[in-house]
Amino acid sequence: MTQKGSLKSAKKNKAEEPELEPLCCCEYIDRNGEKNHVAAFLCDCQDLDEGCERWITCKSVQPETCERILETISDRLRIPWLRGAKKVNISIIPPLILLPVFLHVAAWHFLLGGVVLTSLPVLALWYYYLTHRRKERTLFFLSLGLFSLGYMYYVFLQEVVPKGRVGPAQLALLTCGLFLILLALYRAKQNPGYLRNPASEDTSLGSSQVECLNRKGQKTKGLPGADVSGVLNNRLLRDEQKGSSRLLAGSSTKLKEDWCAQCQLVRPARAWHCRICGICVRRMDHHCVWINSCVGESNHQAFILALLIFLLTSVYGITLTLDTICRERSVFIALFYCPGVYADYSSALSFTCVWYSAIITAGMAYIFLIQLLNISYNVTEREVQQALRRKTGRRLLCGLIVDTGQYNRGFLRNWHQFSTLGAAPSGHPAEDIV
Repeated sequence: MTQKGSLKSAKKNKAEEPELEPLCCCEYIDRNGEKNHVAAFLCDCQDLDEGCERWITCKSVQPETCERILETISDRLRIPWLRGAKKVNISIIPPLILLPVFLHVAAWHFLLGGVVLTSLPVLALWYYYLTHRRKERTLFFLSLGLFSLGYMYYVFLQEVVPKGRVGPAQLALLTCGLFLILLALYRAKQNPGYLRNPASEDTSLGSSQVECLNRKGQKTKGLPGADVSGVLNNRLLRDEQKGSSRLLAGSSTKLKEDWCAQCQLVRPARAWHCRICGICVRRMDHHCVWINSCVGESNHQAFILALLIFLLTSVYGITLTLDTICRERSVFIALFYCPGVYADYSSALSFTCVWYSAIITAGMAYIFLIQLLNISYNVTEREVQQALRRKTGRRLLCGLIVDTGQYNRGFLRNWHQFSTLGAAPSGHPAEDIV
């Protein structure tokens, strides 16, 4: 009877609650749970008003005020969408604005070009170390990479192709390379091999289980099954903690090192916990900011393929552009000496984009070289860092490679193992060890 009464009261309260009106394309629910509108972006922002007032009166703005302003802007920065405005990550926007501005300024004069093209990598590295030190995920580099690809292709179509030196077959080949890069990046952003603890998924009970327990005479307060599920969740959590403590107490030092306290599981060999993603990854190589994801067992091959296609496409695009704006000169000479290129703004912008692409290509070529060497010695970037920290590895090839000697089985076997990554499941997955 008590259950029927509680059900009737719950239905009655649910019926009395007013139904929420559907949101239009420009409305959204803000972080305070209130309905807001995109047009009210700068309205009712006391922190922004206070910050502007202190800035106008030449007073220092507190860091807490700046953080609150950024949080407010990131919450209100939305685009109209069906059934409510969608939130836009604020880190996507700076590359979309700053990159075209910097490149156009750099095309005015070769001295400005030298300053801008030197400052861009410095600013990118500064932002990388800032976010990496705070262990924050950011879409800045992914936005920068994708927008750089699109903007370089746009400049190529607008400034280089109309000069008549690029044929349809060459343009089709360059376009095909661009689409292959996007496909490889899409595959590289897929699951890198996350390790999940099934115990955390089993702690939540289904509604049928709760109803079955309620029928057996369990006393509940408030909503039916709320206390029961909470008690069982706590009981299961205590059991897991007891089991994990027994496992740690009776295990060796190696097993203690493989135990992940955050994910509550025993990691298999070569798996590591990513502090940025907050989860363990099988055969983790590193966390790549360019794809905003980890590089692990399941996407390492796609990552290498994306690097290779990017390098080939970028070098081909640079060659076509230099052959158009600096005729009768070899590509290498034209890159450093192209007289009269700043006499025409169109050629100057194309030359500036060539140098920007060359800087990005050189950085990616270095990453690609390190990856090839690591694969040849069957070592990951995470293992290299651990070996350098513990001083257990051997530096080879002028320090480009650190051989740990733990998994190195020879050049051909190492590459064969890399080519079969993710093909067969491990013999003892971590999920079965928990």
